[in-house]
Amino acid sequence: MNIQEILHSTEHRPWQIPTGNWKYYQEWNRAIFLHWQVELDELEKLIPKELEIDLYAGKPWVSIVAFTMEKTRPKNLPPFLPISNFHEVNIRTYVRFNNKAGVYFLSIEGGNYLSCKLAKGISKLPYRYSKIKRAENQYQSSNPGFGDKLEFEYAIGNKLKEKTELDKWLTERYALFQDSNRFINEFEIHHLEWPINEIDLKKLNCDYPRFQSLIKNNPDKIHFSEGVKVIAWGRNKKEMSEYNSKIG
Repeated sequence: MNIQEILHSTEHRPWQIPTGNWKYYQEWNRAIFLHWQVELDELEKLIPKELEIDLYAGKPWVSIVAFTMEKTRPKNLPPFLPISNFHEVNIRTYVRFNNKAGVYFLSIEGGNYLSCKLAKGISKLPYRYSKIKRAENQYQSSNPGFGDKLEFEYAIGNKLKEKTELDKWLTERYALFQDSNRFINEFEIHHLEWPINEIDLKKLNCDYPRFQSLIKNNPDKIHFSEGVKVIAWGRNKKEMSEYNSKIG
C-alpha cells in the first residue's frame, strides 16, 4: 500500500489526521511489545504534571517496544541507509494531552550512534545510543553507562483473529508527547492498524535500574507485529506552565 492509500485509510483513528503537510516517513518493523501494569504513584514521579496519565480499568501501563526502524526519511527525499535503518528499543507509557490519547517516552535507545544524534537533535526526543543486536527470534540491547540490559528470545504465534479492547488501547496510539526545556512537544502520526500476532517468550532478561519499580517480573501482556508504515508530522510546541526536569 502506498502513502496516499495509507493517508486515506482513517476509519480506525480516534480523530482526523492533521490538515498540514506531513514531514517524515518511516517503518517500524518486526516489533515486540512487552507490557506491564504498574502503580500510579510510582509512574507519577516520572511524568510531567502537564500530562495526564492514561488509565485502563483504573490502572496505568508501561511498555517496552523493541523493533527495527527502516526507510526513515524526510518527505520528498530517499532513505540514506547509513542512518535510515537501525534497531530501536523504547520504554513508553500512556498519557493524554490536548484532548488526545498518546504515548510518553521514558527512554529511547537506538543501535546507530549517528541516527540517535540526528533524531535527538531534530525531534528533541530522548534518544541515546545503545549496543543492539538482532538475530532470528532474538533481541539484545545493552547500555553500560546506564546499567541497562534487555535480552530475550521468542517464537511468533498465530495472528490474532480478534483484538481485545486492551490490545487496541496499548497499540493504537496516534500522538506522542514529550517534555523538552519549557515545552511539551506534540507529534502526530498515522499508520494502518497494527497487525498483531501471538508471541511466546522463550527467554527474558530485563534490567533497567532506573525503572525497577515499574518493570519487574514477567510482562502482563505481550504482542508481536510485522510492523507498520508510519507517516509523521512536525513538532508542535506547547509552553509548560512550570518545568521540572525528568529522566532523559
